[in-house]
Amino acid sequence: MNKTIGFIGCGNMARAMISGIVKSNLVYSENVIASNPSDNNLIKVQEEHNIKVTKDNKEVAKFSDIVILAVKPYKYFEVIDEIKPYLKKDVVIVTIAAGITLERMSNLLGEKAKIIRTMPNTPALVGEGMSALCSNTNITPNELQDVLKIFESFGKVEILDEKLIDVVPSVSGSSPAYVYMLIEALGDGAVLQGMPRGKAYKMAAQAVLGAAKMVIETGEHPGKLKDDVCSPGGTTIAAVYTLEKNNFRGSVISAMESCTEKAIKMGKN
Repeated sequence: MNKTIGFIGCGNMARAMISGIVKSNLVYSENVIASNPSDNNLIKVQEEHNIKVTKDNKEVAKFSDIVILAVKPYKYFEVIDEIKPYLKKDVVIVTIAAGITLERMSNLLGEKAKIIRTMPNTPALVGEGMSALCSNTNITPNELQDVLKIFESFGKVEILDEKLIDVVPSVSGSSPAYVYMLIEALGDGAVLQGMPRGKAYKMAAQAVLGAAKMVIETGEHPGKLKDDVCSPGGTTIAAVYTLEKNNFRGSVISAMESCTEKAIKMGKN
């Protein structure tokens, strides 16, 4: 792809995305630039991927055909005010923060601004990210494809209507945290039964990875795959029964509801 890509902010999510972009050879490393107020993250990402780095956000704006705003939501207004005079004419602005709507971005950047709203997640760091995106009407099909390629370099992508974007944190953006809690609980359960912790975490994590691949690669309904593991009168159905008695699925859905409500509240604020 013959584009220059800039990141304003170089935290965990930005570094995960940069890793995917560079490792996939989507663009040359010299066509990627990142800014950050402190040196530590910039030094790390430059050493790892040999990209351009700077502490000056305006330098990123001047350099980039695609600018990815990788700062906290409350920083967006300050950063946009800083870089707006220096942005290229046809620059594509990509957001990755919860609660920042296309309308709000258009109000900040102008009605002709090209804006794509996205929601990636941290497994991008290992090339297994899940991202969702939507765009405003100023984005051309070619520009959308360019941004899709960026996000496909570190995982899978779905295009959604913006009205569904606030649901994304609950199902993919924040859900790795729920899964880590599940893996930790599985590990604790195995340790309780006498298994060494390192082996317990490895076996639990691989089981989660394998189960996820079964859902994606077979296309079967998760309920059917669950049923296939549950032999009549066996150990698995006994465990499933205990989870159901303790409202396992209801607790997960309630957690997702809380996550979505928070995302909507952040947008309103």
